[in-house]
Amino acid sequence: MVKLDAVVTWVDARSALPPSGTPVAAAITGRYPVDSDAGSDIALGEEFWLVRPMYFTTLHFGEDGTEHRDCFVDSDGVVRLPYGLASAETVTHWAELPTLPGGLTSRRVLGEGVPAALHNAWSARPGT
Repeated sequence: MVKLDAVVTWVDARSALPPSGTPVAAAITGRYPVDSDAGSDIALGEEFWLVRPMYFTTLHFGEDGTEHRDCFVDSDGVVRLPYGLASAETVTHWAELPTLPGGLTSRRVLGEGVPAALHNAWSARPGT
């Protein structure tokens, strides 16, 4: 039997950032919809805090050519900065993604190893 439980260690984005290119789970905070009256002291929209898969990079160029440094990017190309920096939505915490089911260190398996890895994961039972 393979233990399928995963331990996640959250890191405060104000104190440390992951290595460039690292895929992470990112805890994001902001307001939705975003405030439309930037000059107002009244916060519009509802506050949120959620987790999204992203990757961290030390240098990213947006579709419009804008250069971003030390940022988190999601699958839609949306850039979010670490908490405390100027951004409508910021990353408060991040965590390394867990290993593949049934694995101890692998976050990816390629080629001929895939069928065996999938078989091992499907035959595993969750820990209690």
